[in-house]
Parts: sequence; C-alpha cells; structure tokens
Amino acid sequence: MALTETVPTAPPPVHEGILRRQALRESAARTYARSLPIVPVRARGLTIEGADGRRYLDCLSGVGTLALGHNHPVVLEAIRTALDSGAPLHALDLATPVKDAFTTELFATLPGELAEKARIQFCGPAGTDAVEAAACLVRTATGRDGLLAFSGARHGTTIGAPAAPGGSRRTAVTRLPHPDAHRCPPGTGERGAGLATRWTEHLIDDPESGIPHPAGLIVEPVQGEGGVIPAPDSWLRRMRATTAARGIPLIVDEARTGVGRTGTFWAVEHSGIVPDVLVLSKAIGGSLPLAVIVHREELDCRRPGAHHDVFRGNQLAMAAGSATLAYVRENGLARRAADLGARMLAQLGTLAAAHPCIGDVRGRGLMIGVELIDPEAAPDATGARPAAPDLAAAVQRTCLDRGLIVEPGGRHGAVIRLLPPLTITDEQADAILDRLADAIAAAVRMTPGPTGSSPTTMRGTSR
Repeated sequence: MALTETVPTAPPPVHEGILRRQALRESAARTYARSLPIVPVRARGLTIEGADGRRYLDCLSGVGTLALGHNHPVVLEAIRTALDSGAPLHALDLATPVKDAFTTELFATLPGELAEKARIQFCGPAGTDAVEAAACLVRTATGRDGLLAFSGARHGTTIGAPAAPGGSRRTAVTRLPHPDAHRCPPGTGERGAGLATRWTEHLIDDPESGIPHPAGLIVEPVQGEGGVIPAPDSWLRRMRATTAARGIPLIVDEARTGVGRTGTFWAVEHSGIVPDVLVLSKAIGGSLPLAVIVHREELDCRRPGAHHDVFRGNQLAMAAGSATLAYVRENGLARRAADLGARMLAQLGTLAAAHPCIGDVRGRGLMIGVELIDPEAAPDATGARPAAPDLAAAVQRTCLDRGLIVEPGGRHGAVIRLLPPLTITDEQADAILDRLADAIAAAVRMTPGPTGSSPTTMRGTSR
C-alpha cells in the first residue's frame, strides 16, 4: 500500500491575516481601509512600506496632516527631546514651556493684523473640535444662533451638533452656493462668483428669507472634501466685506489648507483677508493630534470652561508642531509648494488636453484635484460633463497597483486628490505624475461603459 506524502501548507502572509482580522473586528464605518488594503509597517518622507514588502508613494499624507511627510527627522527629534525631558505628556490647559514655544512659533506665522491682537484656544485633538469651539465662540459673542456655510464644504464631522455646554442647544447651519470654476449652479467664472455673493447678501439682508441673522459665516479657502475647489480671491474679499459690514464674524477653516499647503503659509494670504476666527488642525501638530482656534480678542467673552476638552494639552503634538511650523517657515516650503504645484498643474493640464475623461484640473500649491468625467455624455446644467465616480474608483485601484496612494473625493467622488508632502523633490513629483497618467490609461481601458469604450480615449500620454 503506497503512502501518501502530506505536503505542509504555508501559512498565509502576515499582512493578509491582519487585514482579515480588521474586517472582522472593526466597524463598518471604516473608510480608507476599504479602498487601500495595505498594512503599513515603515514610512519615511513620501514613501510607505507595507508588510508585504511593497513600497508606495503616499499622496494622501494623512489627509494633509503630514506637511513634512512621514517621520521627518526634525519631528522625530522634537518628540524624542520632549520624551527625554521628563516633562508631563498630559497637561490639560496648564502653561508649559512646550506650549509657550508652540504658541510663539504659531503667532510668528499668522497674518500680522490678526496676530497683534489675537487669542488662542486649545481645543480637543481634532479639527472637528476646533470647528465646534469656533461655533460656540461666535454664538456667545453675538448672542445669536445659526451659522452660514457653503455647499460642498466639510468642517469636521459634527458641525450642527450640540455646541453649547450640556448639549442643550444646536447650531443650525444654512448652506449657500459656493462658486466653482468648473461646475457651479449660478454659473461659472466671475459671473457665478458674483451671483453667489449677491445671493448670500440677499439671504442675510432680506427679513423674509427665513434665515435669522447668523452668529457667523464659515468658509474653506480651498474646499477639500468638496473636490479641491479654490475659492476665488475676489469672492473671499467680498465675503469679508459682507460679513464685516453686517457684524457677522467670519470663520476661516484652514484645517487642511494651512502650514504652506497652498503656496502661502496660510491660504487666506492669497486673498489678503483677515478673518475673525481661524480654525487650525492637521499639519499644525506635526503628524500628531492637535487643534486650535485663533480669534480676535474682542470675541473673547466666554466664561471659563465654556468649551473644553480633556486632551487639549497634548505636549508631544505641540513639540512636533513647533518643529514643523519652524521648518516650513525657515526653509521656505510654502514658496516651494507654490512653484512645484504650479508645475504639476501645468503638466496635468497637458495630460487633460489629451484625455477626454479629465474634465478639470485645479488646485493651489500642493493641494491638487483631477476631476474625471464621462466625455460622451451630454453636459449638465452647468455646462460640464457628468462626473465619473466609477472611473475615479478604478483609477485609485490602478494607482495602488502601481505603488501610488491617492484618494477620490468631491461631490460625486470623482475627483482624484493629490496631497503630497511639502518636502517632495522634483523627481518624486515626476514619478507621481507618471504613475497617475499610466493608471488613468489603464483604468479607462478596464472601465465598462461610454468612458472606457473607445480605444482612442487615452492615447499614450504617459510621460
């Protein structure tokens, strides 16, 4: 009788077990893990290495949190120094040398007119907490309820949730039209921006509009989740004049656009406006959780404890944040982001001219969006072709296959967003664009329907 030899079965790779356990244990609310099935184990600068040994160029950067990329030496040194000092890591809102250094560095970067007479509030660790603190602040200062915000805007996850102590009242949010050079219901270009402005002023001034005089107006200088939509500078100046004339505090949310991302240290510098309240998070913590609001001193009228969080005293985040702010300022990385971003946008514009599925390329500095469309569909009411979210999802997958991490977003999930670190080299920028161009071509070939049906839709434009 012959004996059958049993061949041992190799165990599955470690990263597959980790991903399987994540799917079994974590909530259905998880997001990035669904479209990016990787297990990062090491990272430096632009590059992430997965547990499977593959290397990726990370153009997500913690959704803009990593201004200097992963594990930058100055950030690591700042964290080590804080740890080795024996200072407390949790200090509530007590004064500490680390906090004092962070505040001093932050104020040195702010627009002068705001920094001269400003107050800073350390909030909870996320931008959501800072937005809620800003809402609470303007409500208390004005004695009014309600905020004005804009379509496509994303201000954390809880805007409109309870914003008063005890959660006894709610902040009602009225959405207004936001100008968009590509697709805007009132119309594109200066005409659309003008109509959006007049509509905002009409709603505020008309006693029969059904909208009470608001406690504040909140705006992003560049909409992130909305699809990388820069607000026109002239429109922002008009919003500043409109709110100032009517006694409405202007809140500018720079959680994503700050610390050099758009080509100036703070995105408001493009338009020259000075807000009443500045919401800051993400990159200001040097990759660690930190959020603050900076506001005019005349708004500082709340009682102690009116809005607070136990984790507003994160000393490691303040140390990492100080190092990041100083490095960006001292090395002119905002200017570098402006120059490199302009070059990348120009190259993407050339790519778009040859690819009918690219409906728009836009952005500011190293905050870039590529909107994908169905080129064979009829234009919508704004004159733009319908968005192609399925193609965007396919582009993300094909990018990942080529070692490039990107994220779709925008109102239809059809905008490929690029948020590389401010420290990337020209060669790395070229590699990003090469992989993206190749991934778009591959995704078009694989995507069913009108967008991918024609073999001439993409014609060998990978550089």
